[in-house]
Amino acid sequence: MLSVDLLTAILVATLGAGTPLALAAIGELVSERAGVLNLGVEGMMLVGAAVGFVATAESESMVIGILAGMGAGIGLSLIFAFLTLTCLANQVATGLALTIFGTGTSALIGAGYTGTVLVVRDSFSIPVLSDIPVLGALLFSLEPMTYLSLVIIGGVWFFLFRSRSGLVLRGVGDAPAAAHATGMSVILIRYMAVMFGGAMAGLAGAFLSVIYTPVWVENMTAGRGWIAVALVVFASWQPLRVLAGAYLFGGVTILQFHIQGASLGIPSQFLSMLPYLATIVVLVIMSSDAMRVKLNTPASLAKPFRAEG
Repeated sequence: MLSVDLLTAILVATLGAGTPLALAAIGELVSERAGVLNLGVEGMMLVGAAVGFVATAESESMVIGILAGMGAGIGLSLIFAFLTLTCLANQVATGLALTIFGTGTSALIGAGYTGTVLVVRDSFSIPVLSDIPVLGALLFSLEPMTYLSLVIIGGVWFFLFRSRSGLVLRGVGDAPAAAHATGMSVILIRYMAVMFGGAMAGLAGAFLSVIYTPVWVENMTAGRGWIAVALVVFASWQPLRVLAGAYLFGGVTILQFHIQGASLGIPSQFLSMLPYLATIVVLVIMSSDAMRVKLNTPASLAKPFRAEG
């Protein structure tokens, strides 16, 4: 029987675990809405985590670390954008290469900081409001980055479905030739979408290394970038569904730790598989409805575009 305090702790931990997934996935969603499939999210998250950690450790400023992580993500996304949008390289192969490159680069950047622990700041809470039973912890004691992720996802939803610029971006993702014919700069729009995706992946990585677990460990993202890519499909390219999916997978991750602590005799290796097993199951279920996937997938996703004339 779960106590109220334990249930509250699990829910708060779920929100924290879901934050990096939500950030990385919303960035990938914008990129894919523009017609660009970037499978390098894992690599960008790792480099963002490494650069963010090193910058925080050297400057003793969390803000500088977070910004540095975002900058690193943008830098890698520009490499991807140049290769795929300007040089017309295959997006799938380039994204996989970016992940491999990011994995090695992050290990090199963080080599001298392995095991280093950042100074942990006092936990965040809003006076008086955070003392409200259950709701106080759930709503007013979260990390500022968790609140920021909610603002970003809400902003992306408004941008995509309530603004002319969002309509233009979706038009580029569905019919780039038609968008180009009306005078839109398809390549520029796609560059900006990819850069936003890189910024969010870098931010997610920096959140992991600087705030969530303030220690640098090689490959610390542990596949979260791949889960973020899967989340976009799971959410049918809808921002608000990304948030729900991120917290769902975050909850699975936290649940595995509590099951391990309960000594139920379940092998720890199996429990560690749960988030990834859930990802596979969800993708299989989503793929079973081919018509739904076809209706929601950006029509030009992963297809190269060369401006003529």
